[in-house]
Amino acid sequence: MAYPKSFEKCMEGFQKLPGVGLKSAERYAFTMLDCSLQEVQEFAEALLEMKQKIHPCVICGNLTEKEECEICQDSQRDSSTICVVQSARDILAMERTKEYHGVYHVLNGLISASKGILPEDLNLDSLLKRMDGSVREVILATNATVEGETTALYLDKLLSSKGVLVTRIAYGIPIGGHLDYADELTLIKAIEGRKKMD
Repeated sequence: MAYPKSFEKCMEGFQKLPGVGLKSAERYAFTMLDCSLQEVQEFAEALLEMKQKIHPCVICGNLTEKEECEICQDSQRDSSTICVVQSARDILAMERTKEYHGVYHVLNGLISASKGILPEDLNLDSLLKRMDGSVREVILATNATVEGETTALYLDKLLSSKGVLVTRIAYGIPIGGHLDYADELTLIKAIEGRKKMD
């Protein structure tokens, strides 16, 4: 039995979301069908409003509805330290730690020869403009993948010539993790990132 065209179109829309297959899309479409017309309209309006209002911060590339994001506007943040991340969602992960008080810079991707992503495809021009002498340290917080490491190495060469300290976040064994489950790269990074016992 085929579903009505409008139902199938709704399912196709849900399948564009990451990790949503046919069964999940079907379940989501039925859920929306069970909602009131007002609830569906509010949901649709929220999606449209988000798409229309949110754009990258002119300074760091974080998501914002204003010209500058809240972090760049916050005078309490340490603007002499910039943490470079792949995407805006990485900022939320860093902020949850409540340990970092500097500012950010979003690359909007990572260098990847296989995907045809080159340095000029990343948000680098605005990062270089921020190297005006007031920045003391740039923390590279890209993922511990081949692309993340390639991007970090490229940025290290690029930024070291600007007279700033370039550091890389440490990677290693997660809390509660077991050595026998860790891959070689994780173990290498854990050894490299070791520190003196307190």
